[in-house]
Amino acid sequence: MRRLLAALLAPCAVAVVVGLVLLTPSPSEYARVAGGARSGQGAPGLGTQTPVDGEVLRAAGEADCTDPNLPSPGPGEGCVAVVVRLADGPAPGATITTLVPATPGSPRFAVGDPVVLGWAGGDPTDPLTYTIVDFQRGPPLLLLGGVFALAVLLLGRWQGLAALVALGVTLGVLALFVLPALATGAAPVAVALTASGLIVGVVLPLTHGWSARTATAALGTLASLGLIGLLAVLFAAASRLTGLGEESSELVGVLGPGLDVRGLLLAGVVIGALGVLDDVTVTQTSAVWELHRANPAARLNDLYGSAMRVGRDHVASAVNTLVLAYAGAALPLLLLFALAGRGPGDLLTAEDVAQEVVRTLVGSIGLVASVPLTTVLAAVVVRSVSTATTTAVTTRGEPA
Repeated sequence: MRRLLAALLAPCAVAVVVGLVLLTPSPSEYARVAGGARSGQGAPGLGTQTPVDGEVLRAAGEADCTDPNLPSPGPGEGCVAVVVRLADGPAPGATITTLVPATPGSPRFAVGDPVVLGWAGGDPTDPLTYTIVDFQRGPPLLLLGGVFALAVLLLGRWQGLAALVALGVTLGVLALFVLPALATGAAPVAVALTASGLIVGVVLPLTHGWSARTATAALGTLASLGLIGLLAVLFAAASRLTGLGEESSELVGVLGPGLDVRGLLLAGVVIGALGVLDDVTVTQTSAVWELHRANPAARLNDLYGSAMRVGRDHVASAVNTLVLAYAGAALPLLLLFALAGRGPGDLLTAEDVAQEVVRTLVGSIGLVASVPLTTVLAAVVVRSVSTATTTAVTTRGEPA
């Protein structure tokens, strides 16, 4: 059985290696694309401006948007004069005054706020060359990440440490392979499937160890991912999804019209489903192994039936998790459509919402299919491995 598992997983490993070789761009190619994007667009939200860190020293009341000394023409119609001390950039230590719109949708600034400004070039002491574009969020995010890592280590101990290393591997695959490959025009679905196969092949053994149990979970995950990719391609085409949104349109402007925007949408479906899918397959495999350990004499049908009862509860909650995750991400958009008075039919078939519907339903179908598939694989494997081990021990003359 172990040889059979290896024979089934070997083509997947070969496909991942081939995908890495064919889809990974050369450093010079990626540097050329990234350099062109930076020179044309700059950082997100900055346009062609250079980012400069600063600290708010004073945020005055509303004023006319042409002169901070003039009175505001009306509540919410003017600007706020914000005094900022520059921390770096072309004039570190300098103090400039910039005007920020006082509309209801604009952020509010207070003394001591760390901010990011965009410098348009020119005279570094001229306040008109600076614009506040965002807040600095590094310290609180680092603190949150530290709390998360500590919680994982306290609960999981060595296995928690392995899980954190696996998380680093996943982020590395995304940063070093997925993003450069997509930026240089590689086929997005092929990139997503290759990256998913690499993550499964490295993360599952790293987190759960090398065993027939891990191999079974990996096989169930890869088979379900293939189904998700196929369904995503079919239904994205059938529902005529373009993948064009605000971020995608900006990407087209940066990388050119050759970008496969629909493929980018499909790649997101595959990678997004992987996060929940490996949880389901590992849980189902572990459930079968523990049921067999509790009753080694259990028949194949009994193992399958008992594990499926666990799986039904798990997949029901996992599907709800997917729906809530996508609904939460699209909540402002859903609220906007609701306030516009559009009916449920118009709401669900609009491009932006239909993308989330396809993501949710395709991912959920893959999750549902993964439960019986992984369960029957695990039941067959655990009984075969157990039988082979028992036979080997009995042959050596030791108690079975």
